[in-house]
Amino acid sequence: MESYSQIAWLIPLFPLVAFLVLMAFGRQWRELGPYVGIIATLASFILSLLVWIERLGDKADNYTWNALEWLKVGDVSIRMGFEINNLNALMLVIVSLVSLLVNVYSKGYMHGDDRITVFFGYVSLFTFAMLGVVISENLLELYIFWELVGLGSFLLIGFWYHKPEARAAAKKAFIMTRIGDLGLLIAILLLFWYIPSHSLDFTSIHNALSEQLIPDHIVTWVAILIFIGAIGKSGQFPLHTWLPDAMEGPTPISALIHAATMVAAGVYLVARTFDIFQASAVAMDVVAYVGAFTAILAATIGVAQNDIKRILAYSTVSQLGYMMLALGISSTITAGMFHLFTHAFFKALLFLGAGSIIHAVHTQNIHEMGGLAKKMKITTWTFAIGTLALSGIPPFSGFWSKDAILYEAYHGEHWGLFAIGLIAAFFTAFYMARLFFLVFLGKPRGTSEAHESPSVMTVPLVILAILALGAGFVQTPFNGWFGEWLTGTETAEHEGAGLVMIVSTIAGLLGIYLGYMMYLNNRISREIISGPAPWLHKLVQNKYYLDELYSAIIVKPLKALGSMLILFDEFIVDGIVRLSAAAVGGVGKVGSRVQNGQVQTYGLLTLLGLLILALALVGRRFI
Repeated sequence: MESYSQIAWLIPLFPLVAFLVLMAFGRQWRELGPYVGIIATLASFILSLLVWIERLGDKADNYTWNALEWLKVGDVSIRMGFEINNLNALMLVIVSLVSLLVNVYSKGYMHGDDRITVFFGYVSLFTFAMLGVVISENLLELYIFWELVGLGSFLLIGFWYHKPEARAAAKKAFIMTRIGDLGLLIAILLLFWYIPSHSLDFTSIHNALSEQLIPDHIVTWVAILIFIGAIGKSGQFPLHTWLPDAMEGPTPISALIHAATMVAAGVYLVARTFDIFQASAVAMDVVAYVGAFTAILAATIGVAQNDIKRILAYSTVSQLGYMMLALGISSTITAGMFHLFTHAFFKALLFLGAGSIIHAVHTQNIHEMGGLAKKMKITTWTFAIGTLALSGIPPFSGFWSKDAILYEAYHGEHWGLFAIGLIAAFFTAFYMARLFFLVFLGKPRGTSEAHESPSVMTVPLVILAILALGAGFVQTPFNGWFGEWLTGTETAEHEGAGLVMIVSTIAGLLGIYLGYMMYLNNRISREIISGPAPWLHKLVQNKYYLDELYSAIIVKPLKALGSMLILFDEFIVDGIVRLSAAAVGGVGKVGSRVQNGQVQTYGLLTLLGLLILALALVGRRFI
């Protein structure tokens, strides 16, 4: 009897078929379109769940199929296939579950949109690409799906292409992630060159590293280049500025991209190639410090934003920084992947909750909301659970996974990184408290017509809220099941874990308390920072002017260079072409006048020819 792992190739196939069907028959299936997407994703989730349950058994063997020979050059054969292990079995469940809930939610949120079938088709394509990334058997195959994820994000972010902001955001996301993708491509080429067998499957890469077949400095460069690819997809500094702008897409897409799919791809890539990073201490430090800097940078920016989706977007950037920090300082992938696991649920919950709010009040500015707790009870309670989970308050899931990261920094005596993690946790709790108190408990402001969203939107919120509450218990200082199952290694005793838990909880509670005193109780002035230091508030509100800096040092010089090249092309290249064409045309005109069939013209030309010949002979004689 075949195992479920042997038919796991069907998991990405279901959404691919849905995409093809919706693109072929979408206009005729306007009412059925959403159901096609939902059913396909449901099939992927059920099979993913069966694969995951199958792998819960003791020491389940990895399954690899790579019998498809895609390309053969000489003795080098490039194969395609799929691989199932504990890491990607977990990712299959996360991606398919969140995608399923987003599809169900979108049926209500996108109701009435003229291009609703196109929307569900794009979502299916995006889901297919991400599931392909997860089960890819080698790096080249992963890269192909990786690029397809970029295409899907471009289509979804720019779905409302009639809005100039959406078009600009889609182009920005596509171009900035391509910068990172170039790093990943170069890393793949280096591995292909230095691995004697030229095999790019993960087993061959592991063996090459174990046998030290790749020079140490090349390993470092490969790891850093792979991380550059992850920086692009996961919105790490300095390629993070596309991710908040991606909020111009429909809100369900914000949840899909920011929770468990595109941005998680970078973290998954580092975890999938963790052998390479472990072989280079320099690369591990790069991952840790870039992640830590991104976490604190985005957390401070989130404090001063007023758009509910952008606050959550910068929160995503910050939490992804936490994940990278964990991967850079740990000997295993447990802490980083554990936070990815919990974050997928509570961040999807928060984005879909934000969509429910926007659906009700038709604004994204938190200062134009207020008092929604009385009118949107389900959204309020589920959003509160997501807020507490993100803020790292026990016993919600985000507390356990964030605590695991802080413990890794504490246990490894990375005191600077530990301090950054605590400060970022404080800011996270503060800006989420600010958001929650202003939107749900503050004074009503223009929300008189607000009402609860339909059940097709609230049911996914409830499911995600349950997961945001309970998912963290799979890995605690008292229960190391998640890490043991994921990595196959026993969890060591957590000395000092209690102290870390207390300190991290205090940081989160202080952030919430400060938010309460400033935005609900009003005992602390909201101008506590902007009053004495307005420049600092303006600096943070304008995202440290990084977009303006990039525009000044990259965009404008490139545009100037482009203008110069256009002038060169128009006056030099095109000028030569036009001159050549004019010369040929002139010769043709002269020839047409000469070859006119008149005898006297031919006689005159003959006489001129004889005269020229005679002059040439005379000149040659004297010379």
